[in-house]
Amino acid sequence: MSPTLTFALAGNPNCGKTTLFNSLTGARQHVGNYPGVTVEKREGRLSVGPREMAVVDLPGMYSLTAYSTDELAARLFLVEEKPSCVIDVVDAGTLERSLYLSVQLLELGVPVVLALNMMDEVRRRGLVLDGKRLSAILGVPVVETVARVGEGREELIREALAFAEKRRGPWEPLVISYGADIDQTLLRMEARIEADRFLTDRFPARWLALKYLEGDSDVIALGRANGPTAVVLEEMAATLSRHIEATLASTPDAVISDHRYGYIAAVLRQGVLKSSAARDRIAGSDSLDRVLTHTVAGPVIMLAVLYAMFQITFSLGQFPMDWLEAGFGWLGDAVGGLLPEGMLRSLAVSGIIAGVGGVLGFVPLIIIMFFQLSFLEDLGYMARVAYMLDRVFRAFGLHGGSVMPFIIAGGIPGGCAVPGVMAARTLRSPKERLVTILAAPFMACGAKIPVFLLLIAAFFPGNAGLVMFLVTLASWAAALLVARLWRATVVTGQGMPFIMELPPYRLPTLRGLCIHTGERAWQYIKKAATVILAISILMWAAMTFPGLDEEQRAAFEAERAAVTAAASAQEQRDAIDNREAEAVLRHSLAGRVGVALESVSRLAGFDWRVNIALIGGIAAKEVVVSTLGTAYALGEVDPQDTATLSERIAADPAFSPLSALALMAFTILYAPCFVTVVTMAKEASWKWAGFAVVANTGLGFLVAVAIYQIGRLF
Repeated sequence: MSPTLTFALAGNPNCGKTTLFNSLTGARQHVGNYPGVTVEKREGRLSVGPREMAVVDLPGMYSLTAYSTDELAARLFLVEEKPSCVIDVVDAGTLERSLYLSVQLLELGVPVVLALNMMDEVRRRGLVLDGKRLSAILGVPVVETVARVGEGREELIREALAFAEKRRGPWEPLVISYGADIDQTLLRMEARIEADRFLTDRFPARWLALKYLEGDSDVIALGRANGPTAVVLEEMAATLSRHIEATLASTPDAVISDHRYGYIAAVLRQGVLKSSAARDRIAGSDSLDRVLTHTVAGPVIMLAVLYAMFQITFSLGQFPMDWLEAGFGWLGDAVGGLLPEGMLRSLAVSGIIAGVGGVLGFVPLIIIMFFQLSFLEDLGYMARVAYMLDRVFRAFGLHGGSVMPFIIAGGIPGGCAVPGVMAARTLRSPKERLVTILAAPFMACGAKIPVFLLLIAAFFPGNAGLVMFLVTLASWAAALLVARLWRATVVTGQGMPFIMELPPYRLPTLRGLCIHTGERAWQYIKKAATVILAISILMWAAMTFPGLDEEQRAAFEAERAAVTAAASAQEQRDAIDNREAEAVLRHSLAGRVGVALESVSRLAGFDWRVNIALIGGIAAKEVVVSTLGTAYALGEVDPQDTATLSERIAADPAFSPLSALALMAFTILYAPCFVTVVTMAKEASWKWAGFAVVANTGLGFLVAVAIYQIGRLF
């Protein structure tokens, strides 16, 4: 009878693997070749009671990225034969280097048992290695061995057998963050691989994507023989490679390698390896981290950095923003003067220029904010932010792994909820992953920023940086508090431990920062010129038709005809025209919906115009700004009025600083945009996506009402 379990021995060359293999199998072994290659394959038998198992001694290797025929043969055995368990033999004296292979095995998802070999040499050097601590952190059995004398042999057999039995079924890959650029490309590649079922019967999707980014020639050749998806993946990898070369003067495989070693260093720093003879030398990054990630000083520095970022943004961006807004105002006047009065002029001036211009007016602030964010990311500080926030997240029932999805979603303003939701895939715990998906859309994503900036410019121009800083903190508070609520009610369960790797600090290059900033700014502009433009036209139509009936139009014409030829006649006619324009807007399809909701929305200080904008914001949050721009343009037809949208809002008696605060709170909380909802459905289910739409909107309205009503008492 063939054995039910197969153990594979893996490890670097000269780690004592073959000595351990001989100790386990004795004389019950034979030698052959791996299929298709002239690489020696040594296989033996191991008996535990009545059970017999196969033990395969894999060729020595440093990496699962196959650079040699030995490494290729070893990897093919792992992915094709799928052994019950891999015993990774690690030279305990060179733990950091040896764990590099271990991390890759864990990323592949194969069940791994670590054999810390040559422990006698470790003790002789005065080092203290805590195997139990390492086991708890990595979530795999760790056994201390001295293969040449048989120390730890029996314990290793028991642990490997028990773990192989426990981990029957699908492999569970370890997920490591490789920085924003690589992570987002990996998510897109992984989604494409899973959607096309591209080689997923052989490889985990994320691992396959990693091999493409690392330029693994064997995997790339295999992919080309299995369909057109390979071309798409190669193009994604090539695009990322050019980007990293331009921004970091590096390559994807080098960056991936750096982050793997960063992960290993983070593991070892948690009490795994100590010196009983002398203090370890602290590297430059570690010296900085002693201050920047300090329990007390770290969060204070983090808040100061964020506050300074917003102050710089508004200080430098105010003048170019004013110029751009004035430019769109001039453009609207010029186009209005060239086109005859009618629907075409209304569409061009009120629908397109006022709508899209309201969003594009904030481009200078967006560019400055993105530049600073790119600096923090390239520097390596964002990983430290995630590390520090892990301590906070545990108190709210979340995993430390939730930090990066939150940051990607807009924890540092300018992100996007879609990749933030997708990044929740890195969480092993299904419950914590689900809550992260539900809470990530509360972050101050790039789509919400124009809404916040518009209201800040209208009501808090003297404290713009402070208010934006407080809005960002409010987004985090909302996400954490709601996550705590869901964890205590609808998504209960036990938490899991977390490891956060800290990559070394790197001084960003100006060219890299400009490229990063330009890419993000272009995405913002492109969205305004495509998606927002289309929605603005639809919202203009909804705010224009069906218009007034004959009787209503005749009443306004009669009023104009009754105006005398006095000096004030033009002012009277302008007033009549403005009242007619507002009446048209109120009687439009969108206006009727907004007015119908006003009896309820007034509790939060929202009038019918705001209601229209918020309904449009369900499609994309920037539409709130473009719709308000269209609504105020349609409702005010004075050709001499050159006020900006923020000035018009500030002058509207229906608006106040209190209602603006309520609107900002509602914008943080209410239903995610449509694309995010679809992504949530794919990552969780339509049930949970629908729950987010309904629950978030209801919760957002209650908070907005509380802010407005309580504020009115003071």
